[in-house]
Amino acid sequence: MQAVIGNFRNALLASDKEAAIGILDKYLLKHTPLNFVEAIAVEALDEIGSGWEKGEYALSQVYMSGRICEEMLDRVLPDQSGQRIDKPKMAITLLNDYHSLGKKIVYSILRAGGFQLIDYGRMETEGLINRVLEDRLELILISALMLSSALQVKEVVRGLKHGSDKVKIVVGGAPFRLDRQLWQTVGADAVGYTASDALKIVSSLQGGKTNE
Repeated sequence: MQAVIGNFRNALLASDKEAAIGILDKYLLKHTPLNFVEAIAVEALDEIGSGWEKGEYALSQVYMSGRICEEMLDRVLPDQSGQRIDKPKMAITLLNDYHSLGKKIVYSILRAGGFQLIDYGRMETEGLINRVLEDRLELILISALMLSSALQVKEVVRGLKHGSDKVKIVVGGAPFRLDRQLWQTVGADAVGYTASDALKIVSSLQGGKTNE
């Protein structure tokens, strides 16, 4: 199993989509698509995310790995298949910011991990609060690159907690990496410092727990 994970990881890092598809197709001869997601894709993406954090891989490799994996799994695990993980009901957004790369990476990683989520794109504070409540989300992932945007999360938290105590707020982005206590300052439920953290956090929230 470790050899398959390693080969798949290396194919993603090299942006070798053909090799990655070959590994997937061979695996599917004996296993289900969801098993591939859980046993191979998530593990490979987690290793890539950890490698980026250690300075071993470029951010572009993390991004392309997520995109390739997402596209591959869309073929065998489409939205309408009923096999995607739709709990918790969640969305991801960029809060009052225009730097969307981080959000795109996290979105691709979660999709590649078999999760179903909505991409809200860029949103302002009030509009985000209203939409989350209207959609009755259980989890909202908020990305922010600028400190001013990160601080606005406090207002989002206040509005969402006032409207529903069921909504969990997970934050990520440069300001939260620079100040490891900022997520608590703004009142979020959890923080992700890397894209792969999102997989661990969302998986843990399925069981009603939070990650720091």
